[in-house]
Amino acid sequence: MKKILIIEDDPAVVEGLKEHLKNEHFDVIASDSGEKGYQMAKTENVDLILLDLILPDIDGTDVCRRLRNDSIHTPVVMLTGRKDEIDKIIGLEIGADDYVTKPFNTRELIARIKAILRRIDDYKSEDIQNYKFANMEVDFKKMEIVKDEKPITLSVMELKILKYMIERKGEVVTRDDLLNNVWGYDSFPTTRTVDNYILSLRKKIEENPAEPKHLLTVYKAGYKFVE
Repeated sequence: MKKILIIEDDPAVVEGLKEHLKNEHFDVIASDSGEKGYQMAKTENVDLILLDLILPDIDGTDVCRRLRNDSIHTPVVMLTGRKDEIDKIIGLEIGADDYVTKPFNTRELIARIKAILRRIDDYKSEDIQNYKFANMEVDFKKMEIVKDEKPITLSVMELKILKYMIERKGEVVTRDDLLNNVWGYDSFPTTRTVDNYILSLRKKIEENPAEPKHLLTVYKAGYKFVE
């Protein structure tokens, strides 16, 4: 049984999520503070974290950033009432795997959770080799990436996108290709979501994200990976 940690200070939201998730046969634990949730994420063997952006003690982005700095790659779905696009990009940059705006459709949220967990299971079962390019070395099996001999943090989704692009080195990959093959048909992202993840990846792996050398934009077509 997959275990989900909810870090959310609104009791009504927590109880509603618990009920629906338990009906889907998930084991659910919860915290109403960022610090306590952070500690639980480190000590409990959870498979996914639902993390509110605004918490009474520390910001949800801080919780996510601290987890990634601790090399904890548990997928994080951030929950927020903010609709600003900048917040979404910030969420991706600190290692969040998805982003849901309140009020959210519970059925859609559960579909996203299942899609993320299924991708991780598929990802870990694949025979993934190390890959080196420029000043980067990626170990897809261990979900680790090193740039200039220093570890950097990528979310599970960012690693999945990077792997998909590397496997198609030199080919044009459309946004729809990425949506269908990385997110999956039963998820609910948009092409703008793809663009946000590509921007986030560039900031982490490119020397100059404004002039990328590896994740290239192909005008009116999509993206292409080159070494």
